[in-house]
Amino acid sequence: MNAVRRDSSVPVAPPRSWGSRQRWLLLRRCCQVSILLLFLAGPWLGAWVLKGNLSASLILDTIPLTDPLLALQTMLAGRWPYVTALTGAAIILVFYLLIGGRMFCSWVCPVNMVTDAAAWSRRRLGIKTGRVPDANARYWLLGGVLAATAVSGVLVWEWVNPVSLLHRALIFGLWGSLLPIAGIFLYDLLIASRGWCGHLCPVGAFYSVLGRTALIRVSAVRRAACDDCMDCFTVCPEPQVIRPALKQVGQTVPLILSGDCTNCGRCIDVCDRQVFKMTHRFDSRSV
Repeated sequence: MNAVRRDSSVPVAPPRSWGSRQRWLLLRRCCQVSILLLFLAGPWLGAWVLKGNLSASLILDTIPLTDPLLALQTMLAGRWPYVTALTGAAIILVFYLLIGGRMFCSWVCPVNMVTDAAAWSRRRLGIKTGRVPDANARYWLLGGVLAATAVSGVLVWEWVNPVSLLHRALIFGLWGSLLPIAGIFLYDLLIASRGWCGHLCPVGAFYSVLGRTALIRVSAVRRAACDDCMDCFTVCPEPQVIRPALKQVGQTVPLILSGDCTNCGRCIDVCDRQVFKMTHRFDSRSV
């Protein structure tokens, strides 16, 4: 194995406070909760800043935003989206092509908070058992969803989309819609570690494809200081993306280049040696 050994000449990073060790996690939670509250402010308070949901919405009744996956399903179902929907899909498509598709999963999607809670609970309870699905399962599910939509003419995924179900529960009080969300939590907790977001969710698969050319990247810039504590692998929702950058397996640059990386920043948070940092794809420096 072509691994990077810790260089004793690299200075050890100074101790960090609790806040600095949770910085990216707290920023993500603020972003996720703020977006959710902006959607809820309309039906709850009459302040319609964001109208709709994460599949299709309007900012201040002016700027359309549409999930590109929803637009693709609509076309496959034999219905051409309205111009506003296509405009909204183009805005979102360009945005995530630039910043990283999987950032939707870690910075926007509210179900991520549920799966993160399951992963945290699994670690705290010391649960090691379970069977994780094949890594390509989510891509097969994405293909199946698109094929079923094309054949049936029905937006198949939108009937079972956990994000839409969560919005229905919060906005309309349809609390029965939370049962699938509870099922996802229990599945990740008891059966498969990071099973839903990391292996099954077709939305994550779609945004992984978008993330392959993204500008924003996590870099193992101080990989020579790594002491193989494995904390980054423990908290990472997609741990397979770390090794090529950290251990120079199949690549020499320290950048995490996989489209599966969610840019969640947890590896930055937990690494006491401050091996990782958030940067851009043109920053190939390493210390």
